[in-house]
Amino acid sequence: MRHRCDVAVIGGGIVGLATAHALVDAGCSVIVLEGEDRVAFHQSGRNSGVIHSGLYYRPGSLKAETCRAGREAMYQFCEEREIPHRRTGKLVVATDERELTALDELERRGRTNGLLGLRRLSRDDIQEIEPNVSGIAGLWVAETGIVDFSAVTEALVQAVRQGGGHVETGARVRRVAVVNRTVRIRTARLEVEAAVMINCGGLQSDRLARRYGLDPGIRIVPFRGEYFRLRSQRRDLIRTLIYPVPDPALPFLGVHLTKGIDGHVEAGPSAVLAFKREGYHRTSLSVMDLSETLTYRGFWRMARRHWRAGIGEFHRSMSRKLFLDAVRRLVPSLELCDLTVRRVGVRAQAVGPDGRLLDDFHIVEDDRSVHVLNAPSPAATASLIIGRTVAGRALAKL
Repeated sequence: MRHRCDVAVIGGGIVGLATAHALVDAGCSVIVLEGEDRVAFHQSGRNSGVIHSGLYYRPGSLKAETCRAGREAMYQFCEEREIPHRRTGKLVVATDERELTALDELERRGRTNGLLGLRRLSRDDIQEIEPNVSGIAGLWVAETGIVDFSAVTEALVQAVRQGGGHVETGARVRRVAVVNRTVRIRTARLEVEAAVMINCGGLQSDRLARRYGLDPGIRIVPFRGEYFRLRSQRRDLIRTLIYPVPDPALPFLGVHLTKGIDGHVEAGPSAVLAFKREGYHRTSLSVMDLSETLTYRGFWRMARRHWRAGIGEFHRSMSRKLFLDAVRRLVPSLELCDLTVRRVGVRAQAVGPDGRLLDDFHIVEDDRSVHVLNAPSPAATASLIIGRTVAGRALAKL
C-alpha cells in the first residue's frame, strides 16, 4: 500500500506524536510510523509519570527553555482532555552535608529558570511535609506534578487522527532513501513518500539516522532502569514525590520515590547497562546491540570516567538489599518486604565519541529530515513544546 504525505514521523512515542499533533494543527498531511503494535511501548509508557518543574536544567539549555512552557502546556492539555493528573509538588532532600553545595546549585538553577513557589527547607520543614523522610535540608518544588504519560500519548493519537493525520502501528521501518528530493520509507506493508522525514525513533534513532544516510555523531547506549512498587499497606508512608540530590556529573536523578496518579508508590530507578536496546529482562541479550556498544570508543571513554558509579548501579540492580539501602537514605523506616513488584524501562542515552553522556536534547537535520537523537527527561513533560519546535524545523523545509 502506498501513502503520500508532507511529513512522515518515525516513532509513536510521546515526542513523535506531539510533533505530528503540531504538524496537523499547521495543516500538514502527516503519517506516524510506529514499529511496535501499540504507541508508547518503550520510554513514553515506562517512566515514572512525573511532570517536571525545570529545577535541574542548566539555564539556557534547550531542556530549561522547553520545560517550563512544556509543563504548563501539559497541564492544560490534560485539563482540556480530562486526563487524570495532579500538581503535587515534590521534595528534594539532602541527607548529608556533602550534598549542600549541590543543593545550593539546584536552588540557583530553579530560581534562574523561573520556578514559582520554590522554597528552601530546614530539617523541621521536611518533617512537616513528609514525617517519614530523613534529611538535613531540602527544596520544596511546588510546580511538579504527576500524570500517566501513556494516557497522554493515546490522547495525542486521537488528536492527530481527528486532524486528518494517520498513525500506523506495527510499521517498523525497513528501508529509507531520498529520491528526487522525496523521502521514501518502506515498512512490511507500507510504502510512504514524504517531502520531509522526522526521526523520533528513541532507542533506534541513531540507526535510523544512519539508514537515512546522515551521520548522527553519537551512539545510543541503552540503560536499564528498575523500579520497585511499595506494598499497598505502606503507601501512606509517602505523601508526595521524594528525590535525592542528584550527582551533577551524571544525567540521572538517582533512586527516588514517586506517588503515582492511582496512589501506588514506586522506588527507583537504577541505571545499568542493558545488553539489548529493547530488552526489559536481565537476561535480554542482542549480540548486535551489545557489539555496537562494546565496539564504540565513546562507550569505553564513558566507562573510564564513570566506572565507580557504574559498578555501584550494577550491585544495586543485583541486590534488593542494596537497592533498599539507597531508598532508606530518604525513608529509613522502609523494610525489604516493602519492595514488591519490579518494573523495568530502558533509557536511550546518547553518548558522544568523547565519552560524554549528552544531557540536553540533541537534534540534527538536513534539507529533507529532522532527527531527534537525544530526548532525556523532561522530554515527556516538555513534549508538546518540543513537538512544536521539531515541527517548525520540518515546516521550514516544505
